[in-house]
Amino acid sequence: MLDEKRIKEAENKVRRYLDEGLLKKSYNEAAFLKYLENSELSLETAQRLFDSENSKYHPSLWVIVTSYYSMFYIANAVLTKLGYKVGDHGSHSVTSDALIVFIRNKLKKELLEEYEDTQNDALELTDNIIGLYDLELDKRSRFQYRMDEEIKRGKAITSLERAKRFVYEMKKLL
Repeated sequence: MLDEKRIKEAENKVRRYLDEGLLKKSYNEAAFLKYLENSELSLETAQRLFDSENSKYHPSLWVIVTSYYSMFYIANAVLTKLGYKVGDHGSHSVTSDALIVFIRNKLKKELLEEYEDTQNDALELTDNIIGLYDLELDKRSRFQYRMDEEIKRGKAITSLERAKRFVYEMKKLL
């Protein structure tokens, strides 16, 4: 679950990103459609890699990486739909912070409408869904560069399932 410190940190960073031009008000339909396409392709690729018996190409590593990218692309699709363009510099961190600032409450509202009787659970679920992006961003970096192969397969399924859930929930906002 996202804590208040992380939420405040994201809010401060997003203000700075807007001031510095790392995040801009802009809408581009072609970019939106490409993000959607890339998200679907990444998720499909992750699933195929996970289902592969051939570990010659380190599929656990690439399941994690492609799962993360499916989340990254769908997050940027939603941000684009809301009229925000993430710049090229630090795009992964900018996307993470922008998700917290611009998407968290919208996702919460959507979930609360669906689960009126479980408002506290919906808030926790929302924070967990947004938190999934942060977890996968960190994991992708750690796994891509520093983890033993025997650990990766178990973590790969977690990444794939997180990505599926994240993409599903984010698509509701579109």
